[in-house]
Amino acid sequence: MTRPGPAQRDIIDELADVFARRGAEAYLGEPITMAEHMLQTAALAEADRAPDTLVAAALLHDIGHFTGDLGAYCADDTADRRHEIAGAQALEGYFPAAVTACIRLHVAAKRYLCATDSTYYGSLSTASKHTLSLQGGPMTADEVSEFRRLDVYSDAVRLRLWDDAGKVAGLGTRTFEDFRPLLKRLSNPR
Repeated sequence: MTRPGPAQRDIIDELADVFARRGAEAYLGEPITMAEHMLQTAALAEADRAPDTLVAAALLHDIGHFTGDLGAYCADDTADRRHEIAGAQALEGYFPAAVTACIRLHVAAKRYLCATDSTYYGSLSTASKHTLSLQGGPMTADEVSEFRRLDVYSDAVRLRLWDDAGKVAGLGTRTFEDFRPLLKRLSNPR
């Protein structure tokens, strides 16, 4: 995404355009589309009565698959495309740090859960297990300690759990436009 100038659209319009143009793409070997996945993740955050910043992070957590220089994930990947970093960077300055930090940490949260919950790895989809191997595998004990010191680590873990659950084929969700008012309230106009 480019930073909008005076004659360009605002960040919410940019995101709506990404959802419209690219949202129908398959979601990383899962039985749903990218838009369905992100919308389901946001719906789960809302159902859990998460604050608006966390709902926005849930909705936008995988936007880096569309904005990163390394392109979108494919099942044959042999290197991590770091979509969590690309997504957070694309949204920095437009949304509060509470949104971008959770986006940046949602992959680390998967690594954390694999290291701290003996049942978590078995609950991952095949695609999530593959990306975990590219993302560094379960955290070491030192990484776990460091992760737990982060102010937003528990929110990143919540986002990760919604991310894992937001992969249900055929589940109806609201649309991106339904989330526009929430995103507008949180965004920093430029």
